[in-house]
Amino acid sequence: MPRDAHSISRKQISENALKVLYRLNKSGFQAYLVGGGVRDLLLGLEPKDFDVVTNATPEEIKKLFRNCRVVGRRFRLAHIVFGRDVIEVATFRGHHGDSNEKISKANAEGRLLRDNVYGEIDEDAERRDFTVNALYYDISDYSIRSYGGGMEDLKAGTLRLIGDPETRYREDPVRMLRAVRFATKLSMTIDEVTAKPIKQLAPLLKDIPAARMYEEVLKLFFAGKAMANFEMMQEYKLFAPLFPQVDAQLKDAPKGPAMKMVQAIMKSTDARVNEDKPVTPSFFYAAILWYPLRQRAEDIAVESGLTLYDAFFAAMGDVIEQQCQTISIPRRFSTPAKDIWQLQLRFDRSQGTRAFKLLEHPKFRAAYDLLLLRGEVEGGNVAKSAAWWQQFVEADETERMNIARSGNKAAGNRNRNSPQRRRRRPSAAKAKAAE
Repeated sequence: MPRDAHSISRKQISENALKVLYRLNKSGFQAYLVGGGVRDLLLGLEPKDFDVVTNATPEEIKKLFRNCRVVGRRFRLAHIVFGRDVIEVATFRGHHGDSNEKISKANAEGRLLRDNVYGEIDEDAERRDFTVNALYYDISDYSIRSYGGGMEDLKAGTLRLIGDPETRYREDPVRMLRAVRFATKLSMTIDEVTAKPIKQLAPLLKDIPAARMYEEVLKLFFAGKAMANFEMMQEYKLFAPLFPQVDAQLKDAPKGPAMKMVQAIMKSTDARVNEDKPVTPSFFYAAILWYPLRQRAEDIAVESGLTLYDAFFAAMGDVIEQQCQTISIPRRFSTPAKDIWQLQLRFDRSQGTRAFKLLEHPKFRAAYDLLLLRGEVEGGNVAKSAAWWQQFVEADETERMNIARSGNKAAGNRNRNSPQRRRRRPSAAKAKAAE
């Protein structure tokens, strides 16, 4: 498509991406803007990033750019760094033949473990995942190359894999998650042939490195389409391999508290993203794993004889450890998630003047937000506790003191009426006098 046949202007492309494209081109290499950047510009969306593809090897790219670092083992890429902006540059991918294991390698299931076979642009296009991503903007004449019917599928709103779907999913099972993410993000329909093998091949996601899956989860649930992605993942059985502990509870009670919490956290995350409010993995994981945590605590209490309170603390490590087998959660997020869980135990005990101290905890706000979600999901005493804290948080200083005093009285009455109220052991002197 020549320049006058499409809508993309260089004014829409980042300055740093243009620098990379121009330098590669002036140095005698082919240089194209590729994939999502081209696709989003044609759809009138603002691209999240601009990726470049070229016939220059990573070593040749590194010689051209002092601010270049070569990364990756499975796919070797050049990252051109401009402060916080990173332009990713890939060399045209080629087809696999009889080659050295250091260049290309696949496992028994067909998943590519190493893929550094280089080729020409036509081969590179065939190696792309979806037709709508096989779009190339040529900096030499500002034309667009479309492969596999990519432009037609873009206009029709159809998401179609290039090549045999089962083979392509086996090469990289994450493509199944990408199919869901692109379908919801771009309001597209997954082609019937592309969708057919997904349910059967969904278990292959268990073999994906947990660190890579962490990044995929961020893209799925932190971009304003969390609820839509969750529903489609459930449809194609893609949620279970990522969150096995949560899925076990969803199967036991499809309309129970765990399902209500998952739906609530997805809706809440979408609302915050759409309102430009911060969202954090620590809160997301604390909320989505809350009911698996409670279940594990109950199991430990029965097995070990510990009180439920002590079992709760023992369960935290188990739940995080098991989740990290499928999705690696960095410690900077797992530790605050545990803080959010611990504070849930303190909310009932701190309704009174202790509330002021709890209010100063660094993770109070996140824990309070989880309490509100629990109140919506569970009702009953949890809803009453959430209502008390909401009243306390939203009040001014004078009102807070009155609410805290009334909370102290209520807590005192509850303790006096409680069948579990501890009796003080009589002192030695009183015991002797009684004898």
